[in-house]
Amino acid sequence: MNDALQDKPDDLLVTMHVCRGNFHSAWIYSGGYDVIAEEMFSVNIDGFFLEYDDERSGDFAPLAKSKNQNIVLGLITSKTGDIEDKEAIKNRIKEASEYVALEHLCLSPQCGFSYYRRW
Repeated sequence: MNDALQDKPDDLLVTMHVCRGNFHSAWIYSGGYDVIAEEMFSVNIDGFFLEYDDERSGDFAPLAKSKNQNIVLGLITSKTGDIEDKEAIKNRIKEASEYVALEHLCLSPQCGFSYYRRW
């Protein structure tokens, strides 16, 4: 990817969503980002959309390996119809800011392309 992006224009921002799987609330990976953080953050892109809406996502410690990249915290779930507690979300953002400067953090649903559906 770094080779493909080496000549990108300065005004082109490139981001990546690291999908953990959520087809009909099913998932394909459990565990934190620590095992892939070094390599993931070495990709020369501007930001990452990372899923952090439940315990299977691990903690925020791997974010310390980011290189001034924007991190979009997927703290709002699309897996259930429950509404998150505002204070809990604020606390999670504060926790993430221990590893990444607040000005590099953003908030979004864990996956904007997914939906929750009971069959």
